[in-house]
Amino acid sequence: MKALAAAGIYLILDVNTPLYSLNRADPNPSYNADYLQSIFATVDKFQGYTNTLAFFSGNEVINDGPTSAAAPYVKAVTRDLREYIRNRGYRTIPVGYSAADVSENRLEMAEYMNCGTDDERSDFFAFNDYSWCDPSTFTQSEWDQKVKNFTGYGLPLFLSEYGCNTNTREFTEVASLYSDNMTSVYSGGLVYEYSQEPSNYGLVEISSSGDVSTLADFDALKSEFAATANPTGNGGYNSTGGASGCPAYSSPNWLVKSDALPAIPDGAEVYMKNGAGTGPGLSGAGSQNAGGASTGTATAGSGQPTNTGSSGSSGSSSTSGTNAAGVLRPSEFSFAPLVCAAVVVVSSMFGATLL
Repeated sequence: MKALAAAGIYLILDVNTPLYSLNRADPNPSYNADYLQSIFATVDKFQGYTNTLAFFSGNEVINDGPTSAAAPYVKAVTRDLREYIRNRGYRTIPVGYSAADVSENRLEMAEYMNCGTDDERSDFFAFNDYSWCDPSTFTQSEWDQKVKNFTGYGLPLFLSEYGCNTNTREFTEVASLYSDNMTSVYSGGLVYEYSQEPSNYGLVEISSSGDVSTLADFDALKSEFAATANPTGNGGYNSTGGASGCPAYSSPNWLVKSDALPAIPDGAEVYMKNGAGTGPGLSGAGSQNAGGASTGTATAGSGQPTNTGSSGSSGSSSTSGTNAAGVLRPSEFSFAPLVCAAVVVVSSMFGATLL
């Protein structure tokens, strides 16, 4: 984390791991106290780093029509994380969801994460988009239609992944993403991905000895960033914000029948009062079938903080703290454009290596 801060890079962390995450096929049993203890403990570890920009409550949990039935659990986790941060008295750290680019319910999911009472609404919404495959254009990729669809949306919106590699990547989408074509609606995006893996999306190669060498995609991205001016002014963004209406049930693509959310599992309420304690990290047995799942429906507004916490309004974010990672300090989150470029996103599967 200190190395990232020294390079001027912020972190958006996915708090889930493969063993501690929601099961999209059967979400209720996996939304349990053991799972929440794990993700709350992850927040505890990373909230003190001043270059922790935000947390993802999940990534692509909903990836088709049938799995949209899991949306209330994604939203409940987002609510719980936001409440936990405030109850512990940490500084303001936004929490949002990284969605799959699923045409059947992409817009419905965005509206759903922004509807309901304030405690139920997300701080931001993001989705992974690989529809711009070089050579392409703003219209050929249909990014123009996505701008149209999200115009007026009430939350900060950005691409949590982009960089199609069907053909040679030239990253010509960078110029559009940070142009007036998009900045009134989108707050930039995050290129996938840093290190080379079998899927061949890497910007760099990391050798077995830890040496890092840049790849052709790194040079192409660097060139596009250098040629693209930073957005100026406010881009015409939606400064008023405001909640969306909750989308109506529509089979087979949106299977959420009620606006009500699951209540926090009984066994997890103690964490809101006393903190999560030591989490399982990467060595736990897993939580998806641990028992102690939610058994009721939450009352609207129940996600409001009930404690003042013990860390003070700034949490442990001062540079003199044990988790200080330099002098980078994200400003209070607002509806002003969030330009995502010098940001790295990781899952907590790898986050432990950043401590």
